[in-house]
Amino acid sequence: MAITVRIPTPLQKLTGDKPEIAAVGGTVQELLADLERQYPGFKDRLCDPQGRLRRFVNIYVNEEDIRFLKAEATPLKDGDEVSIIPAIAGGAE
Repeated sequence: MAITVRIPTPLQKLTGDKPEIAAVGGTVQELLADLERQYPGFKDRLCDPQGRLRRFVNIYVNEEDIRFLKAEATPLKDGDEVSIIPAIAGGAE
C-alpha cells in the first residue's frame, strides 16, 4: 500500500531534502511507524515520549484533519495523500 506523504520544510533534512515520500500503513499510526523505520528520528519530531502526536503537529489525510476523523487510528488506503503540517504561532501588534 503506497501512500504519498508531504513533508514540511523543517523536516525535509530528515528525508534527504525530499518534499514528498512514499510510505505504507493501514492507519496513521502505522504510517508514522513506517516513516520512523525509513527515516530514524522522524517520529520523535512528531510524537511525545508516550507516542502521541504533539499538540503543534497537524496531520491531514486527503485534506481532512485527522483530529476530526479517528486521530492516529484514522484508516489509510493505497493512493491516499497525507500532509504533515506544523502549527505556526505568533503575530503582530
